[in-house]
Amino acid sequence: MALKTFNLDAKVYGEFSKHCKKRGISMSKRVENFIKQEMIRIKSGDLDEFKLEIEKDTRPKMILPSPKLSDEHPMGKYC
Repeated sequence: MALKTFNLDAKVYGEFSKHCKKRGISMSKRVENFIKQEMIRIKSGDLDEFKLEIEKDTRPKMILPSPKLSDEHPMGKYC
């Protein structure tokens, strides 16, 4: 079995870890089973129930002045 790395919010990870430890549950097995179930749903085309609701950012946008050519970062065209 391969070791994989995920970037998780520390608070979420901590709470889930405590939950699993209390109940004697393998955290990695829970994640694996979740991924398996998601793959079944993806392959079956049953994604209607799983819709991410992204909140629209209504904060005012700050417009930054364009940098002068001499002030540009050398990697700016790639960023």
